[in-house]
Amino acid sequence: MKTITDHLAEYAAYHRDQRNILTHLAGIPMIVIAIQILLSRPYWTFDGWFITPAVVVAVLASLFYLKLDLTMGVLMAVLLALTVLLGNEVASLTTAAWLSWGIGLFVVGWIFQFIGHYFEGRKPAFVDDLMGLAIGPLFVVAEVVFKLGGKKELHRAIEARFEEKA
Repeated sequence: MKTITDHLAEYAAYHRDQRNILTHLAGIPMIVIAIQILLSRPYWTFDGWFITPAVVVAVLASLFYLKLDLTMGVLMAVLLALTVLLGNEVASLTTAAWLSWGIGLFVVGWIFQFIGHYFEGRKPAFVDDLMGLAIGPLFVVAEVVFKLGGKKELHRAIEARFEEKA
């Protein structure tokens, strides 16, 4: 199984231009929130707990991220839990409002992605490896963590992969 360093370095290879990274900082959260909104219907309750397709996706994604790295996995799980709660709130609106928010955020998020890849001059990572769709949100969170001075060893290990190729 690939490590977190492997996944993030492979994804980062498609995202070296800072303008592309900035568009991803906006676009990827929009897409994740949109997916969670759209997967927040149907809604079932079991003994005071609610479950939706969004909950299932968030739990599975969180388990994947936790397996890669405990600290980043916990952070991703918290963020995904927040998107589940937001999705649940939006799903309680009228069907028109629910769909408008979900589809609107999804489309605008992908527009940001493609603008970024125009700057990059390279196709999105998921075109070559569908895992890029799961690693994208982790990449965005990792970029913020790195900018805040966290996970320095992981950041160095990822950047070292590019120094080796130079």
